[in-house]
Amino acid sequence: MLHRVFACLIALAMTSLPSAAQEQTITVFAAASLKNALDDVNAAFTKNTGIKVVASYAATSALMKQIENGAPADVFASADVDWMEYGARNKLIKDDTRIDLLGNRLVLIAPEDSKLGHVAIAPGFDLAKLAGDGRIVTGDVRAVPVGRYAKAALEKLGAWDAAAPKFAMTENVRAALTLVARGEAALGIVYATDAKAEPNVKVVGVFPETSHPPIVYPVALTMSAKADAAQYFAFLQSQTAKAVFEGYGFTFLPRPAS
Repeated sequence: MLHRVFACLIALAMTSLPSAAQEQTITVFAAASLKNALDDVNAAFTKNTGIKVVASYAATSALMKQIENGAPADVFASADVDWMEYGARNKLIKDDTRIDLLGNRLVLIAPEDSKLGHVAIAPGFDLAKLAGDGRIVTGDVRAVPVGRYAKAALEKLGAWDAAAPKFAMTENVRAALTLVARGEAALGIVYATDAKAEPNVKVVGVFPETSHPPIVYPVALTMSAKADAAQYFAFLQSQTAKAVFEGYGFTFLPRPAS
């Protein structure tokens, strides 16, 4: 009987270990365009603290909807202000923790072996003609931030109506990047940091910053954030994180902590 009691106690102790380990895990929902840089930041944070970071990357719109539907996340990193505002209005994020972390640029890309040279992106430029018989890809203009920025820019430049029929919409910016890299699309509109991360594409034009709303990545803790998330949140604003983000081409917006 005594042996049975000890066996039960040992079994209970063993089953409690995974949950204890889980308490030392931060879950981050982040825009797909952050993947390479944030993976490196997360690795540095884990090395410094021993706290594991689990990151889920997708379109900002999809991630916010997942949080709204109860998906467990401690930190939300958006690729635009609008979806962060949505989270604040619906009490899904702790609005008092919110910071504008990063900036980016919008670029036009082509496959690396494309014969297309530099394109001057200005009012009146003919994107539809540039694409020829090929497709143009970007994130879904109805919801995905990169697509919304792209449509806003093309409308302001007078290029949207002619080019719209040639567009194929993707679920996030990295999906658009992949299609161009594989030569399955003639052109793509992505962030400068995405283009920098993919050797099989080249930047053929940069959109004027005045042609679309500022590209800002706000970050906030969610309403269900664990206590350890505050430490991670501070690390995102550190000099170490700044160096990583800038290395990938992002503009670091806050004054870095130590």
